[in-house]
Amino acid sequence: MEEVITISTTGILLAAFAHFILGFIWYTPLFGKVWATEMGINFDDKPKTGAMIKGMVLNLTGCLLMAFVFTHNLDAWDFVMEKTGFDASITHRALMGAFFTWLGFYVPTDLNLLAWEGKSFKLFLINTVYHFLGLAVAAQILVRF
Repeated sequence: MEEVITISTTGILLAAFAHFILGFIWYTPLFGKVWATEMGINFDDKPKTGAMIKGMVLNLTGCLLMAFVFTHNLDAWDFVMEKTGFDASITHRALMGAFFTWLGFYVPTDLNLLAWEGKSFKLFLINTVYHFLGLAVAAQILVRF
């Protein structure tokens, strides 16, 4: 029997929006000033409206792409666990999918920013924890749709 990947447009849209909102909260009230300082940006200098809109559109596009590809990843993860007989709750499966995706794809990229672009360890932590939480939130939504 051929396995079919199930794509939920609603799940992808909700996961992308949740990830986008998490980013807003993470990089504005929670760690905005620290992040800006570590990036060498004056937090009090407000970007022009056009730059803000462009940034938000690109960010949301990235969130949509991530959710679309991640839903395939989670489906493949479920298939492997099913075939190996690994029994776990839907929440546990989502967290495992998020963790291993983060560990294999996000952490190496974030480490390169630390190693080759001279970014601080503090910035590494702010970004990489956000990446994990974003994946974890998206995964919890995607596995339920």
